[in-house]
Amino acid sequence: MLDANLKQQLDAYLQNIVTPIELLVSSDDSPKAKEIEELAGEIASLNDKISNTTGDNRRTPSLAIAKAGEAPRVHFAGVPMGHEFTSLVLALLQAGGHPSKADAELQEQIRNLPGKYDFETYISLSCQNCPDVVQALNLMATLNPNITHTMIDGALFQQEVDERQIMAVPSVYMNGEHFGQGRMTLEEIVNKLDTGAAEKKAAALNEKEPYEVLVVGGGPAGASAAIYAARKGIRTGVVAERFGGQVMDTVGIENFISVPYTEGPKLVASLEQHVKEYEVDVITEQAATKLKKGELIEVELASGATLKSRSVILATGARWREMNVPGEQEYRGKGVAYCPHCDGPLFKGKSVAVIGGGNSGIEAAIDLAGIVKDVTVLEFADTLRADDVLVKKAESLPNITIIKQAMTTEVLGDDNKVVGLKYKDRNTDETHVLDVAGIFVQIGLIPNSEWLKDSLELSERGEIVIDSHGATSMPGVFAAGDVTTTPYKQIVISMGSGATAALGAFDFMIRN
Repeated sequence: MLDANLKQQLDAYLQNIVTPIELLVSSDDSPKAKEIEELAGEIASLNDKISNTTGDNRRTPSLAIAKAGEAPRVHFAGVPMGHEFTSLVLALLQAGGHPSKADAELQEQIRNLPGKYDFETYISLSCQNCPDVVQALNLMATLNPNITHTMIDGALFQQEVDERQIMAVPSVYMNGEHFGQGRMTLEEIVNKLDTGAAEKKAAALNEKEPYEVLVVGGGPAGASAAIYAARKGIRTGVVAERFGGQVMDTVGIENFISVPYTEGPKLVASLEQHVKEYEVDVITEQAATKLKKGELIEVELASGATLKSRSVILATGARWREMNVPGEQEYRGKGVAYCPHCDGPLFKGKSVAVIGGGNSGIEAAIDLAGIVKDVTVLEFADTLRADDVLVKKAESLPNITIIKQAMTTEVLGDDNKVVGLKYKDRNTDETHVLDVAGIFVQIGLIPNSEWLKDSLELSERGEIVIDSHGATSMPGVFAAGDVTTTPYKQIVISMGSGATAALGAFDFMIRN
């Protein structure tokens, strides 16, 4: 089940276990059950503090993890490999008494949560967003005896997925009711349960001393700006909705110079670790809503708090552009999706459409072709914008159809899920209907700058207008990355523009 290299790495991690734990396998005669039995046996063979026994989970096959002598509170319904292998390793360590690296204050907040919570998270093993949610809920179950959590592989428990009409992952249920969907951090989940936490956090933020540089945004541009500012020895802060930004949703990265291949979450983890090597005050789960100039520059947050700074660097990035057609919002997460890697496995054997013929659209079609029944790519223009090598690959696959000059006009559904879409042939003005179960939207990015339209000069596309030093139309305010007029939205370019903005802000403060 585990190759020699992976087993050696796991053995090293398991040396951190300090208290005995049990693995409880609920099995049947299926091939996946045999895999779980083999996996549990190999793990138990690596450490004498781990025992392997039979469980009685209602979902089979499944693997539960518990402190010896206690009822299990962490369950894996499915084989936790792929992206979820890290979730398994962390669950083993935490059950065995190895401390979590999560904020100590947040852990105490989890221990004190009132009430009983039974969480279930539906995932796909190819989803790079799912492990964050699984690991957060596993930790909560480990810390609080009134919390349980089960990871459920949607591809393995397809009947449950169909009954609950789950069409996007991760999908989280609490006590049988839908709790949330998509990436969620540990802090977000806890704050959703602890209703008084937001007010306390806002009050604490209002008491913070002014910064010399405040970076708004935690993606590659924001991280780079924070590091360059902190290295100047000045008081630096970062405020963001989540650290990593859009890169967290990126799977394969092959054009980051000096690193032949990495994945978004791995790169983000390295960025965050690098930032935290400096005295940077990192604030997450906070959205900026207003920017204004007074004696200092003020950034108002959705929570009601206000942060002040001598200079500000805006690095709020961009998000997926939407089609803005009838039915899109109604069926978002019910067949309308934006991440083929995450949600693709939920459409196994079904017909899907991809909107957009650029690199991301054609790559999505190629990836989906190996999972679904067939893929139809709809491109608005009369030519595809994707690289020639990708187009040739897509055209060589028998279950990919490419339709050019096609304008999507409506998402069709049955009140519960997507059943098709309408598009107009731009040559003939004829309307056609495609019978599809899923629609993957891949039509580019839109800058996260709406909150700045009354404060700064923006381009026609909504990008923040900057000069060669990253300066904006407001003195003391700089910007970097995908939210700006900087051409070519690439990670390496965003990092460079973040460094430019930080040096520009430092130069501004010296001169003023």
